[in-house]
Amino acid sequence: MTQSDLFRGGRLLVVAFEGWNDAGEAASGAVKALKEVLDVVAIADVDPEDYYDFQLNRPVAEFDEEGRRRLRWPGVTFYGPANDDGLPREASPERILDVSGTNHDNIYLLLGTEPSRGWRTFATETIDQALTADITGIILLGALLADVPHSRPIAVHASSENAQVREELGVERSSYEGPVGILSVIAAAAEEVGIPVVSLWASVPHYVHNAPSPKATLALLDKLEEFVDVTIPRGDLLDEARAWEDGIDALADDDEDMKSYIVSLERARDAVEAPEASGEAIAQEFERYLRKRDDDEPPQSASEPPA
Repeated sequence: MTQSDLFRGGRLLVVAFEGWNDAGEAASGAVKALKEVLDVVAIADVDPEDYYDFQLNRPVAEFDEEGRRRLRWPGVTFYGPANDDGLPREASPERILDVSGTNHDNIYLLLGTEPSRGWRTFATETIDQALTADITGIILLGALLADVPHSRPIAVHASSENAQVREELGVERSSYEGPVGILSVIAAAAEEVGIPVVSLWASVPHYVHNAPSPKATLALLDKLEEFVDVTIPRGDLLDEARAWEDGIDALADDDEDMKSYIVSLERARDAVEAPEASGEAIAQEFERYLRKRDDDEPPQSASEPPA
């Protein structure tokens, strides 16, 4: 993969939202991991009164470090690199920054809860913040529930609507049609003002949708490193991912139907990825998998990322 002057030649904004776009908390977990390793500070917060239905996204009561009770409201925060004094660093239009493993203070973050209303206004405000910070490329992180086995590597689908970015970074254009989340709205707004966007979506096993998926978070971090060229420490994620997989194995050992279903997913995945697999063999294996799925009638899940 070659470095893209269009996409990777300047400041990058990495975006994730909790909620519909964040199966297994994988996308928000990846940005939180990136936030821990970067020297960033909050630049701007959205007003929750403008964008949230508090019956859908309720404030949370908690205690601060001094033991005082307070309310934490749903919201979104824009983070940027800090100066030595800990204050936000001013944008410098004349300076073209090179993103590298040793020069990783050129990455901005947007993290929070997916808004429940005012999406077009929210996207406009987000892009205004990006333009003010001289953002030259945006990476959107998402995760969706899919018919995939937990025991195989988590697939991450990369796509872009920008033809030059697709050519330079070797990513595809999404063929998805259907309901979308706030990520797609931001992507459309960014492209309209000339900021190229890459979307990264991880596929999370739908049969463990109630639990966080550290393995999917790791997969997003691995893919993200290819684009931001920053080494992201994994911390406890490796141990958590192994424990997550072991826990699902233990559940499957006590549930024959679940175990049989997982085996069918593994066979379908292995058949598609086998180097010697022919198109006819893949089609036959997939048809067997579909018949088995129809018999078992597992929960429906998305098969392709929204953006």
